[in-house]
Amino acid sequence: MAELCVGALTEVDDPGCREFSIGAGDWPLRGFIVRRGDAVYAYQNVCAHVGHPLNWRPDTFLTKDQSAIICASHGAMFDIETGKCFAGPCRGQSLRAVTTEVRDGLIYVSGPESA
Repeated sequence: MAELCVGALTEVDDPGCREFSIGAGDWPLRGFIVRRGDAVYAYQNVCAHVGHPLNWRPDTFLTKDQSAIICASHGAMFDIETGKCFAGPCRGQSLRAVTTEVRDGLIYVSGPESA
């Protein structure tokens, strides 16, 4: 398992997102964090429906009202706190969570060095 500092909590909008990559080569673990207040949630950047990245634009994973995670391709919506899909083609499935922790104001994620 590798650990990565994604940045300071204060550097991420509330609510807001930031992408990260753990590892190198052809298959690094690609993910994103979502900040909501002092809480931070992290998921792999893989749509539960078809397996491609959720976003089209960098660091853009939330609905317009910032209440849920959305897949830019199919409009599937996921709960920020659980990653569970509640609307769209993959209803009932979930995003894969990534271990995250906030220590001394910094956001850390950890996971394998390949997806």
